[in-house]
Amino acid sequence: MEQLSERVSVDRRDGRVSVVISARISKPREALLVSWFGAWIAIGIYVMYARTTLESGDPLRQYLLAFLAFWLFFALRVGKAVLWRLKGFELWRVKDGTLTIKDSLFGYGKANTYFVENISAMGLLNIDRSSLKYQLSDSFWTIGGERLGFENAGRKVIFGKGLNDDEARRVLRVLQDALKRSRKEVAAQ
Repeated sequence: MEQLSERVSVDRRDGRVSVVISARISKPREALLVSWFGAWIAIGIYVMYARTTLESGDPLRQYLLAFLAFWLFFALRVGKAVLWRLKGFELWRVKDGTLTIKDSLFGYGKANTYFVENISAMGLLNIDRSSLKYQLSDSFWTIGGERLGFENAGRKVIFGKGLNDDEARRVLRVLQDALKRSRKEVAAQ
């Protein structure tokens, strides 16, 4: 197994190439994210308690119910991001004429498979680093920050969560070589 960086490893054997990208972040950021999530849960519990202490006709009860709906939505989103940062991996595999991409959380996740002959325009994403969308997508408290992409049957597919520019370039070379070899093997059959 070859380590491209602290978070990215490549495994080449038995006619396949596998890339594993860990979603882990630095310990201080991890502590900050978990603390933030804990505080968010504590706020929700307190608001639930405060709502139960109000009389049934109090209009504040309706406001707190609406608040709790938004709170729950963001608790689920942040909870998923925390789990992703603690136990998540992005997995790619080129084997038998297919590219498989999977976001794995505790070993579970949906794998998307693409035939290599249908993949075109593989490359780095053109990113406007000054945009708000980029800033939010690249933040450590979200699941995102994709750096690579390709077209498959007219549909754009993006992947490579959390890669920095150097890692993205290095992984792209590995992936392009694996796709080239896989296309030759498919054509030879």
